[in-house]
Amino acid sequence: MRDLNDLSFFAAVVANGGFSAAARATGVPKSRISRRVAALEAQLGVQLIERSTRRFKVTDVGQDVYRHARAALGEAEAIEQVVSRLKAEPQGLVRISCPLDADRVLGAALPAFLARHPQLRVQVMVGNRRVDLIEEGVDIAIRVRDRLDTDPDLQVRTIARSGLMLVASPALIAAHGEPATPGELPRFPTLGHGDRPGLDRWTLVNAAGEETVVQHEPRLSASAFPILHEAVLQGVGVAMLPEWTCREPLADGRLVRLLPDWAARQGILHMVFTAGRGRLPGVRAVIEFAAEVLHPRSAAWGAVL
Repeated sequence: MRDLNDLSFFAAVVANGGFSAAARATGVPKSRISRRVAALEAQLGVQLIERSTRRFKVTDVGQDVYRHARAALGEAEAIEQVVSRLKAEPQGLVRISCPLDADRVLGAALPAFLARHPQLRVQVMVGNRRVDLIEEGVDIAIRVRDRLDTDPDLQVRTIARSGLMLVASPALIAAHGEPATPGELPRFPTLGHGDRPGLDRWTLVNAAGEETVVQHEPRLSASAFPILHEAVLQGVGVAMLPEWTCREPLADGRLVRLLPDWAARQGILHMVFTAGRGRLPGVRAVIEFAAEVLHPRSAAWGAVL
């Protein structure tokens, strides 16, 4: 038997007590159902249903075939459900590129995520280098940019927007005072975010859209925000830190915001991925996971600071 369609039509006729009732139940024309049942009888070489204008009767062999048909159709439905679950279950290898600091948050939350999805494998590539998803076989790239990617081959999922602010400890302010203008910042000990020697640059804007660039020589530079976060709390220098890292220290008085009318331009934390890969259950699951744990309001950030 090449497929189960004819068995399905036959089972519908028996279950509904006739061809007309089967047609109403299935939405298939009565004439088609009748032809397919007749074809099944011809294939099997037996009469399954006695037809007349006054009576409808399933033959003895028809009753036996019906029982087996129901079992076969039930198994076929079970197979479809297994395949559907398999397609829906996150599985396979998903490769993620993420910037420094984001890796710490992902790393803290990944074990529990992988425990929920035992068929899934994840590879995390850490660095601030811009990766080519297609050329390098990367499924998801997590990026922080001033503007969203416009590559037509990629889809974008925005996680959050966050700016940078100038902060210092109360002890540092007590020792050095508080700057009144951005131009005074170079006379303060500062912290820089980067891995290159020499002068650092802070580009600041105010509510009126005015922009100024402050050059300073940091006492301490680091490419990871947690190092700068701890240093600014200990009074090493003035730092330019993301808003989400400063929220609690500002609230409890461990940090003070400097020059509140000035800040860095907002960065957009987002993910990019190809449309085809983004539809795969494994990639979809990782996208949702990353969007949740990397949001600035997520408790995962507090766990690594």
